[in-house]
Amino acid sequence: MVVTSVEAIPVRMAVEPLEEEFGLAPYRSNHDAVEDVDRMLVRVDTDDGVTGWGEMLVAMQSPEATKAVVDHVVAPELVDRPVDEIRPFLESFYFPYTRIHPFLGAVETALWDAYGKLLGEPVAALLGGRTREEIPVAFCLGILSPEESREHAAFARDAGFDVLKTKAGPDWKRDVERLVAMDEATDGELEFRLDPNQGWSFDEAIRATAALEDAGIYLQYLEQPMRIDTYGTYRSFRSRTRTPLAVNEDTYFERNLSHLLRADAIDVGVIDLVPAGGIVRARELAATAAEQGVSLSHHCGFDLGVKTAAMLQTVAATPAIDLAPDTVYYAWADYLLETPLEVVDGTVPVPDGPGLGVTVDESQVERYRTDD
Repeated sequence: MVVTSVEAIPVRMAVEPLEEEFGLAPYRSNHDAVEDVDRMLVRVDTDDGVTGWGEMLVAMQSPEATKAVVDHVVAPELVDRPVDEIRPFLESFYFPYTRIHPFLGAVETALWDAYGKLLGEPVAALLGGRTREEIPVAFCLGILSPEESREHAAFARDAGFDVLKTKAGPDWKRDVERLVAMDEATDGELEFRLDPNQGWSFDEAIRATAALEDAGIYLQYLEQPMRIDTYGTYRSFRSRTRTPLAVNEDTYFERNLSHLLRADAIDVGVIDLVPAGGIVRARELAATAAEQGVSLSHHCGFDLGVKTAAMLQTVAATPAIDLAPDTVYYAWADYLLETPLEVVDGTVPVPDGPGLGVTVDESQVERYRTDD
């Protein structure tokens, strides 16, 4: 079975407003407020009539640029190649001045989907077999007032979630106030993750974690408080706090993660299979982290059903990803899958169909695509 065509399809999907059950929009972070999201689907067709699907975030806020890379750089290398040549396909790219990993990650996911469908097996089975039938996930919440945050934290707890991840903004004192309010509202029954998205200085990170610890709140982890590549800063920070330290954006660059692990500078890695370069690369990162005893979670960048299914298959077959992945899947206003994934009591069952285990509703793709 060989690949006959590769198509990049931009779509735009709305996030349910905060007023709705499980709604999150506008989802405010340190750098934006999300109400709808541009995503890029990747469709890979084969000569046996099998179709595989992948998905990525739109790069550089440009669907046109993202589509051009897939269509004109990645696709020519893949067409006429056997669908099971996944690693040789990944190894065929070398661009020393350009990072192509996210584009490869989306296309590689589609190859796994097609290959699993060809064999009649879920991707998790092709990766060695699932170790879990369902995956606990973390509820995600943007920056709100302390009063609003209290309400949503109580809702998340009552909906069965054990972990809540929230963003941090430019005012760390306000972030501490929000965390204290959410902890009080849930009687300490929720664990919390706090993500400043590289937006804090070293001083702000130290003061915020000290204030939280003084209030008796010990985060599951503080995620990427400072910018990437600040290796010495992270090691120094970790030596001065009891709060577990995580990196996310740093894991998109494999040498950054390796350096931080060698420096004993982090407690957690929050990986993402698409910017990592695909499922194969993500599992390589997981193996590297596991060798150093560092826990892992999986990131969510407002992933639709294709990417979420790929994450579930990967996590199910990768015991090193031992902390609940993030997800906002419950918050979409509509879905692209014929049978949307279910979030029940804070967990998502791993699809057991062939490939990614889900079926894309192509009429929905046509409804939401933005290049017509």
